[in-house]
Amino acid sequence: MHTAVAVQGMDKKKTQAILADWRTAPIDEKTRATLGFLQKLTLSPADVTSEDVDRLRATGVTDQAIEDAVHICFIFSIQARLADAFDFDMLTPRRWRVGGTIFYRLGYGRTSIPY
Repeated sequence: MHTAVAVQGMDKKKTQAILADWRTAPIDEKTRATLGFLQKLTLSPADVTSEDVDRLRATGVTDQAIEDAVHICFIFSIQARLADAFDFDMLTPRRWRVGGTIFYRLGYGRTSIPY
């Protein structure tokens, strides 16, 4: 369902290319490295090391951007697992756009759980 929704600030065509294959999508190296890191974090979290974070930093990704990406990954992972466990639908395309706009304007840090 989310494949039809453009990421806030990005055109629909580019969003679809990323969702189809982020490795070949027309994106900058920082974004590609971040998506690779997030894939590893999602699929094999026990294998993530400080070297993975160092590789992100080497491409120019800031510590704040890494933290934001991890928060986003956490939020979506929990949401997907709850949807699977309780058999409910994820957000509609309209709700994805509204939520994406809020996160884009406020940042994920302001919408995450304070610690």
